Amino acid sequence: MSLRARGHAPSAPVHGYPAAPPEGRARRRLAASGALLLTLTAVPAAVLAVPDAAVNVVPAAASALGLGDAGIGGLLRATGLSLPALVVAVPLAAVAARRFSAWPVLAAGLAVLLSGLGAVMFAHSVPLVGTVRAVQGAGAGMMLPACLVLVWERRSRALAAAWAGTLAGALLLAMPLALKAVPAPADGSAVPDWRVALVPYPWAAVAAAVAALAHLLLRGRAPWALPVSRHTERGQLLLPCVPAAGFAFLAVVAAAGWSPGARLIVAGLAVPALLGLALAAGRDAVAGSPYGCAVVMITVGLLGYPVAGPLAGLAAADAHDRGGAAVVPLLPFAAAAAAAMAGALASVRARARHAVNAGHVLMIAAVPLGLLTHLDGRWTMLVPLALLGTGAGLALAASLRDAGVGAALFGLSLCFPAVLAGQLLVLSLQASRLERLRPVTEAEQIHALHDGYDIWLIVAGAAAVLLAAAAARPSRKTVAGPGAR
Repeated sequence: MSLRARGHAPSAPVHGYPAAPPEGRARRRLAASGALLLTLTAVPAAVLAVPDAAVNVVPAAASALGLGDAGIGGLLRATGLSLPALVVAVPLAAVAARRFSAWPVLAAGLAVLLSGLGAVMFAHSVPLVGTVRAVQGAGAGMMLPACLVLVWERRSRALAAAWAGTLAGALLLAMPLALKAVPAPADGSAVPDWRVALVPYPWAAVAAAVAALAHLLLRGRAPWALPVSRHTERGQLLLPCVPAAGFAFLAVVAAAGWSPGARLIVAGLAVPALLGLALAAGRDAVAGSPYGCAVVMITVGLLGYPVAGPLAGLAAADAHDRGGAAVVPLLPFAAAAAAAMAGALASVRARARHAVNAGHVLMIAAVPLGLLTHLDGRWTMLVPLALLGTGAGLALAASLRDAGVGAALFGLSLCFPAVLAGQLLVLSLQASRLERLRPVTEAEQIHALHDGYDIWLIVAGAAAVLLAAAAARPSRKTVAGPGAR
């Protein structure tokens, strides 16, 4: 599949610019190869900063930090700060990537992420652990919008689809990979170094840094294809910043002792608020898109990581309860990530509206099948996860069709608040079941957690239906350009 320019239609702020940079064919292919390499490394490296596998190293961490039972909750809250920090960083980095050049923003994000990874060895207290995780999340949040802008400047439908498939696949695979790197030992002994839970895959960020340098070299000295944003676009991109920051703050505060019911209220209010922002933006010439990009971003965020992550944790806990090591079966999750990329690339030749609707149907169909999943059967997990991945990649890539860079960045700013909302919902539902059932044995605890997860799937399925209906609403924004279908 060719990765050269395919006539992406620009949004209003970039109207009148050529459909592709005025470069030779060989130079365009090299630049597209650099953008593809950057996508395949930077996006996973950023998403891998989100998972928190510290629960598997709690005894070792508590011993090393001198914590009693009362301090374990604070430790787990500190290790979970990367996602709230990422939520706040994404809209700010989106504005910076459009106001200035995107590559320096990417380089700054990589530097922040690498510094957060390197500082893990100095995390000798709970506040330092929280600082390190927040720095990692901030760096990851800076990388994602910058990478999207660098992909967008190629004006290639296939490259945009590859970016969408990589994001959807990374959201499905991130937590299983983290749990694979930090398993709970079968005999209850501590891991050699508990801080591996804070940085399970440092090589991913190093690979992204190498890819960023390669992209700069392969791109050459051609002028940037996208102009500096106008004041209106920057204002629209800043619109999600305050709600996202407020929700991230509430999520952190709620984790510090609020009841599961109170946390459910916070998360339950966040989802309609995000949907309201997306629908309001759909009427705007800058943040709107003809195929509901912002709504689809919310759907993928809500159904990706919050569905796959807890399932991986339950599978690992079930394996541990059966007497073996807490090993996550990676095959179903890897297949889901591959299906996300396949669905995204398949959208290139499909009609955008049909592909968005089909993607939502596949994601909705995956939810009831997830209720039939057996934790000890990787094949029963394979089908719903593959459907979820295919639908997420297909819908997300198709929704980017004929969207402007401002609309894509606006949607990305809503994606990770949806991830945080979904994560808060599922964890609160599981905590509620634990409080109600008061399990004693490990098997009873897993059963209670599984009950909470099943309730979450029902809630997620209902939310997915509402989001699909919202995405199917016709947009007031007209579809312009030769690539519209």
